[in-house]
Amino acid sequence: MITSDDLAFFAVLADSASLAEAARKLNVTPPAVSQRLQALEARAGVRLIDRSGRRTSLTDEGSLVAAHGREVAQTMEALAEALGDRTRKVSGHLRVTAPHGFGRLHVAPVAEAFAREHEGATVSLELSDHPGAGLIDSCDVAVHIGPPGPLNQVVTTLAPNRRILCASPAYLAQNEAITRPDDLLGQRCLVVRENDEDVTLWRFKRLHGREAATVRIHPAMSSNDGAVVRDWALAGMGIAIRSEWHVAEDLAQGRLSVVLPDWEAPAADVVALLGPRHGRSARTTAFLAMLRRALNPAPWRQAPVSSR
Repeated sequence: MITSDDLAFFAVLADSASLAEAARKLNVTPPAVSQRLQALEARAGVRLIDRSGRRTSLTDEGSLVAAHGREVAQTMEALAEALGDRTRKVSGHLRVTAPHGFGRLHVAPVAEAFAREHEGATVSLELSDHPGAGLIDSCDVAVHIGPPGPLNQVVTTLAPNRRILCASPAYLAQNEAITRPDDLLGQRCLVVRENDEDVTLWRFKRLHGREAATVRIHPAMSSNDGAVVRDWALAGMGIAIRSEWHVAEDLAQGRLSVVLPDWEAPAADVVALLGPRHGRSARTTAFLAMLRRALNPAPWRQAPVSSR
């Protein structure tokens, strides 16, 4: 007979790339995981995991057990939340994902404050600049910077965030003046390559007026890490478009300057993506309230910036 504990155990295995990873999540040894899996397969009378390759994979029967395990886990969490609502206590496990840099600076402190205030709840924060659909779907809150995700997700804006064309004063002093977007064609441009986005097509709109411009730049340097591109810009290696939250302090201190201040790139607001089910949980509501308070007003808009 398969118990609810067995289903919870197998749900962890199903979401892990290996038995060793599952052991770390369960805080037990890999042999203990293997032994419990063997006992579970013996009681079920079928093989649940294919262990023939380097990575484990679910058999058809294993996929069925994992699906039921997730349903049981969701039901138990919903029950805990319903009981918690009656006692006005936030409980259950809060799962949050956020981009690396923004998550470390702005989301991690809120997760800490949430855990301190709600001792009956547990928290996990996954930092990833390119979270897969599976990670987002399994989270209560996915903090995202930029355009919203799939249409089936609930999107709520947390804070405004401009994308700023910027460079170091040293770079600007050593190169030809930039007065219009077309002038960027003769400049060293730095880009962050993310997903399948066309990062070489830079779009701008005049701050006052309807004029728009599109420039196909030829990157001098590129990286998949935004912090690296920011460091290159600080070192005078070229011009980059970076999020306001990431470079606001550099602009305020004069380490970077705004290029083409009369033009703006499309904004990339900080938003929270919520699945239909997670949007109703008490823990999600409480966490979002704390996150909004931390980001309102936006911390990166507390000081003026220098421009050129």
